[in-house]
Amino acid sequence: MSEAGSGARRVAENDVVRHEASASASESVYDVVVVGAGAAGLNAALVLGRSRRRVAVVDAGQPRNAPAGHMQGFLSRDGMPPAALLAVGRAEVARYGVELIEGRVDHIAHGFFVHLDGGPVLRARRILVATGLRDELPEIPGVRERWGKDLLHCPYCHGYEVRDRPIGVLGTHPNAVEHALLLRQWSDDVVFFPHTLDVADEERRRLTGYGVHIADGVIKQLVVDEDRLRGVELAEGRVVPRSAVFLFPRMVPHDALLTDLGCEEGEAGWVATDGTGRTSVFGVWAAGNVTDPRAQVVTAAGNGSAAAIAINHDLVQEDVQRAEDVQRALEDQPV
Repeated sequence: MSEAGSGARRVAENDVVRHEASASASESVYDVVVVGAGAAGLNAALVLGRSRRRVAVVDAGQPRNAPAGHMQGFLSRDGMPPAALLAVGRAEVARYGVELIEGRVDHIAHGFFVHLDGGPVLRARRILVATGLRDELPEIPGVRERWGKDLLHCPYCHGYEVRDRPIGVLGTHPNAVEHALLLRQWSDDVVFFPHTLDVADEERRRLTGYGVHIADGVIKQLVVDEDRLRGVELAEGRVVPRSAVFLFPRMVPHDALLTDLGCEEGEAGWVATDGTGRTSVFGVWAAGNVTDPRAQVVTAAGNGSAAAIAINHDLVQEDVQRAEDVQRALEDQPV
């Protein structure tokens, strides 16, 4: 190779190095922007931070399980308050250089420009949406006030704590009958309140045959005294004493960011993903309750970990391809 050719090659190589250094130094370019700092989002950020990725986590500070005093079924964290888990998680990810940004994402534009409400615009190579869902509660007096206290949803999260107590199940959702049958595992005293739900004769036979009592009539309100649930009052005036009540809420995913990006939905109407959380849109992953209403805290954390590993592998493949393209371009330089 001539000295002139070597010099041209060094100039080209130096241009590539400067370009890569400039891109990596840009304060607005992240390998991954994670939207949502619940268990799924924080666990993903932890894995990505440990993979030496540049990561930002944007969160509006409104976790779904905020009303609950504790969470259960998470090995080594059983009984821990949800807020304490999130505080520990934030501290852990921060140790790896993950940036935590308080705010709400308004929309994500083409090219993964993440627009925050009244804030900066973040640029990302990949997106992970972990925005969870919201529970829509029936308009029954007392329901919102007792939610997360003695008005509960998940038997696996709270059933053990109210075991052997008088339990009620409100018939405010098509899955309420199965909910009542499930809760018999935790108590012999379970009463199902059909409310306005049309319960078929076969379903009634299943309930009574399994030891679940049925209290027909429209529910008027939950009876509360001295900040404790005392029972369920029917429109006729009868009060059925209960110390804990369960209902199956209508779950609505916070998936507007995903659907606006064009992510396809499955048959159930939730955004579809593969086993790693990858959506139908290039570069977009989702984890936790935003795509899986059944995911508990421990499940969501696992979803986040799986998504993070898949995202990092995807980025590595892109980085390798980019390096190969640069190498090929250098080899094509005239000598």
